[in-house]
Amino acid sequence: MRLKVLLPTEVLVDAVAVKVVAEAEDGYFGLLPRHVDFVAALTRGILAYETEAGEEVTLAVNEGTLVKCGRDVLVSTGEAVVGPDLEGLAEVIEREFAVLDDRELRARSALTRLEAGTLRRFMELEERRRGG
Repeated sequence: MRLKVLLPTEVLVDAVAVKVVAEAEDGYFGLLPRHVDFVAALTRGILAYETEAGEEVTLAVNEGTLVKCGRDVLVSTGEAVVGPDLEGLAEVIEREFAVLDDRELRARSALTRLEAGTLRRFMELEERRRGG
């Protein structure tokens, strides 16, 4: 299978894999070359693949989408890191990806306040238009 892990700014992995293991919301699943085509939403966790030489490569993935179509396996994610071992990658998931979540929560909160303020102003304008 041809595995590609795509980030917004680069192709992190472009390799031939004999097996891919990833994590979706309902748990881990494995893909072999003759596996049926499908799409899966990946959760924050570990993605691993085995090369033709038998080497296992592991990545930390911060959510994403996996598409298997024929012999191609494409993973699209905002953040991923190739790591030397599972313990190190677990640390990356907890430390680095948690920081991203905190930033995302703050951004969403700011956006919610902005939307609420905009709606409030529209309601005030509507009241004035009605003469209230």
